[in-house]
Amino acid sequence: SGGHYRPPHCFARYKSAILVAYRNQEKYLRHLLYYLHPFLQRQQLSYTIYLIQQVGTGSFNRAKLLNVGVREAMKDEEWDCLVLHDIDLVPENDYNLYICDEYYPKHMASAMDKFQYTLPYKSFFGGVSALTPEHYMKINGFPNTYWGDGGENDDIATRIHLAGMKIVRTSPHLGRYRVMDYNEETEIPEPWRRPPSRHNTRKTWKADGMNTLQFRLLSRTKHPLYTKIIVD
Repeated sequence: SGGHYRPPHCFARYKSAILVAYRNQEKYLRHLLYYLHPFLQRQQLSYTIYLIQQVGTGSFNRAKLLNVGVREAMKDEEWDCLVLHDIDLVPENDYNLYICDEYYPKHMASAMDKFQYTLPYKSFFGGVSALTPEHYMKINGFPNTYWGDGGENDDIATRIHLAGMKIVRTSPHLGRYRVMDYNEETEIPEPWRRPPSRHNTRKTWKADGMNTLQFRLLSRTKHPLYTKIIVD
């Protein structure tokens, strides 16, 4: 119920909140839940899967939705780890543990089939990442001002460095992910381009994030396999 699980026969060493920004991607959601629940249970984690949905048909703001997810998830439990998960990614290796690094934010999707199992560029922080609540607050969360797709992951990578931390990466043979509905025939053959940065992160990171987060909570419901949070 509510996408919450704890191992029945042992005490879980780690408690992880899985946060997914969502906008009416029912097919992706079914696939993700089908693979992710057994995957996390085999790791004997205590966890909850949260879906954070933006109301209306306006421009999508993934980063701000994840901020909302963190704020709401922390009301339920003192989570050891916040796993920020794209809805269209499925992990391939059970040994890719959905737990945080004690010292630094961790980038978990280090090898996606979409990018031929390599990083598209050196500072890439997209797909799936894991931060402790302390890490998250230290970088002031994600920016709230990225409307539309792209760019916010680079902002976060910069925030991590500005906050005096570094990114640790899951090794590529463990951090392998399949991108759902990825079709090589339809993929543009030219190299994937890094989205241009539209923000001066160095100037804005302390004034745009968890400390300026504003939203209206419309509903919070427990579904059989996830908790759904709808916000305006």
